[in-house]
Amino acid sequence: MTTDTTYEAAQRYLASKTEEGRYRLLVEAITDYAIYIIDPNGIVSSWNTGAERLKGYTADQIIGQNFSRFYPEPERLKGTPQNGLDTAAREGRFESEGWRVRRDGSQFWAHVVIDPIRSPDGILVGYAKITRDLTERRRAEEALRRSEQQFRLLIQGVIDYAIYMLSPEGMVSSWNAGAERINGYTPQEIIGQHFSRFYDPADIAAGLPQRALDSAAEHGRFESEGWRLRKDGTKFWASSVIDTIRGPEGELIGFAKITRDATERKQAEHDLEQAREALFQSQKMDAIGQLTGGVAHDFNNLLAAVLGSLELLRKRLPADPKIARLLDNAISGAQRGAVLTRRMLAFARRQELQPTSIDIAALTENMLGLLQSSLGPSVTIETRFPPALAHVMADQNQLELAILNLAVNARDAMPKGGHLVIEGREASKLSGFKQLRRVTLSVKDAGHGMDAATLQRATEPFFTTKGLGKGTGLGLSMVHGMAQQLGGDLVLTSKPGEGTTAQLSLPVSEGEVEPRPTTSPNVEDQANLTVLAVDDDGLVLLNTVAMLEDLGHEVLEAHSGKSALEIFHARPDIDVVVTDQAMPGMTGIELARLIRSERADMPIVIATGYADLSEEGDVPFAKLGKPYRLSELMAAIGSVREGRR
Repeated sequence: MTTDTTYEAAQRYLASKTEEGRYRLLVEAITDYAIYIIDPNGIVSSWNTGAERLKGYTADQIIGQNFSRFYPEPERLKGTPQNGLDTAAREGRFESEGWRVRRDGSQFWAHVVIDPIRSPDGILVGYAKITRDLTERRRAEEALRRSEQQFRLLIQGVIDYAIYMLSPEGMVSSWNAGAERINGYTPQEIIGQHFSRFYDPADIAAGLPQRALDSAAEHGRFESEGWRLRKDGTKFWASSVIDTIRGPEGELIGFAKITRDATERKQAEHDLEQAREALFQSQKMDAIGQLTGGVAHDFNNLLAAVLGSLELLRKRLPADPKIARLLDNAISGAQRGAVLTRRMLAFARRQELQPTSIDIAALTENMLGLLQSSLGPSVTIETRFPPALAHVMADQNQLELAILNLAVNARDAMPKGGHLVIEGREASKLSGFKQLRRVTLSVKDAGHGMDAATLQRATEPFFTTKGLGKGTGLGLSMVHGMAQQLGGDLVLTSKPGEGTTAQLSLPVSEGEVEPRPTTSPNVEDQANLTVLAVDDDGLVLLNTVAMLEDLGHEVLEAHSGKSALEIFHARPDIDVVVTDQAMPGMTGIELARLIRSERADMPIVIATGYADLSEEGDVPFAKLGKPYRLSELMAAIGSVREGRR
C-alpha cells in the first residue's frame, strides 16, 4: 500500500513536469466546478474531483456513460442535452442554467458552459463541459423574487395611499391602485408622464414640483401638504412624502412618492376652526351684550329721573311759551335717549317686549306713508304680500321700528336713489324633529352691497359704515336682538354691487290674540294712597317719590329690599308697593314674594327695563317699563288696584 502511494505520487510529480500534466493537475484540484470531457456522442471521457463532489459519481461510475443522465427526465425527453451539444458545435459555445440531477436523485441548480474541442484541422473531437452549483444563489434569487412579488402585491393592494416611483427627472415609472383611485389616472395613462400634472398651474409656474425634487435629492426626503389636481380637474388636499432612492455607489436612481388624500381631515380642521371662531364671536357678542345691557340699565335710571322731573316741572312752571318749548325739547331729547336704550336692550335681549298677534302685511301697508316720507322721493317702495298671510307674534312698536330701521339702511345703501322691495312669505324652520312655522319679511335694496368682512360684522353693536354722526350702529343689532328674543332670526345676504337683502323671520301666531283692554285709570280713585317706593338708585327714588306725591299719595321711601321689609312691618296701612327689580341683595320679585307671604292681596308694581323679568305663579305683579312717565306710573298703579297685572 505504501509502495503504491509512493508510486502514484511519483507519477503525478513526473506528470507535473510536462505542460499537459500541469493542466491535468490543475483541473483535478478544482472542487467547486465540475470539469469534464465529452466525446462527440455525449459520452463522458474524463471526470474531475469537482464533478465527483457536485454530481456524486466517481470517475469509474460515470466515464463511458452519456452525460444526459444529469438532466431531469422531462429535459431528456425534450432533447435538451443534445441541443446543448449541437449549439456549442454550431456557435462555438453554449451556456445555460437549469435543474440537474445528482446520483442520489436530488436536484441542484446548475450553471453550464459547453465549449467544442477541435483538432488542428478543425475536426470536432469532443466537448469541454464546466458545471457550477448555483442552488444557493437560485434560492436567494427565488426568495428575493417572492419578496419583491409580495411587496409589489402589497403596494398594489394599498388603495388609501398613492405609492409610485419617479425617475430622477420626475417621470412616473410605477403606479399603484391607490394612486389610480386618488388621482384618477390608470397606469397606461400616467406612466411616462411628468408628476407635475398633479399640481395646480399656479404651483407649476412657481416651480413647486421641481423644488420638491431638488429638496428631496439634497436632504433625502421632502414632505409637504397642499392642493393637488385629479384627472377630472377636481382638487383634493394632499399630504405627500418624497424619498430619494440611490444606488450602491450613491448615484440617484429616482424617487419614491407617497401621497395621502387628507381632504376630510382638512375639512374637519376647517370646520373646527369655524366652530372656534363662531364660539369666539358668540362669547364676544355675549360679553358686549352684557356690557350693553348694564349700560342701558343705568341709562334707563338716569332717563327715568330726567323724564319724571321734566314732567313735574312742566306742571308747576308758569305757562310761558318759551319755557314750554324748552321743556318739550328736553323731554323729546330724553325720549330719544329712551329709544336708544330700547335698541341697546333689544340687542342685549333684555328689553321688555309685549308680543301680540300682528298682521304683518297690514302693518307694513299702514307704514308706507311714514316709510316714503322717511326715505325721500328718490326711493320707490314696492310691497309684495300673498293673500291671507299668517299673523306673527311680535311687539308692534318694536316691529315697526325694525322695519323702519331696515328701510333706512336700504336707503343709505342707495345714495342716488333706487328701488326698495318689501315682501312677506310663510316658510318653515326645522328645529330638532319639529317643523316650526315662520313668516319671513324681506327688505331688498339695489344698493352698493357689502363685502364678506362687512357682512360678517353688520349686526355687531356700534359697527357702522356710515359717516361720523350719521348712525349709532345699533339699528341692525336691535333688529337682530328683537328677532332672537321673539324666537326668530335676522339673516343678511349681500354682495358688492348686487344690493342687500335683510330677511326678518318671526314665529307664526297660533291664534288671533286680542290686545289687552286698556282703560284710563281714575285719578280720584288713586288719591290718598300710602305707597311704599323702593329703589337703590337715589336719583330714581327721588323722582318716583315726587311723581307719586304729585298724584296725591303719601310715600314711604326705601333704598333696599331689607329696609322696605322693615317699613312694611312697621306700617300696616300700606296700600301699594312700587319697587325696582334690579337691586343688590334682594331683587324686586324676591321682595314681592316675601310681602305676599304676609299679605297675599298686596298690589305690587315692579319697574324694570329688562326683558327677563319673569312673573312667578305665586307673585302676580304689574310691570312698569323704565323709563316711565307720570301717566304710565298712574296706569300701573291703577291696574294692580283693579286686580289686573
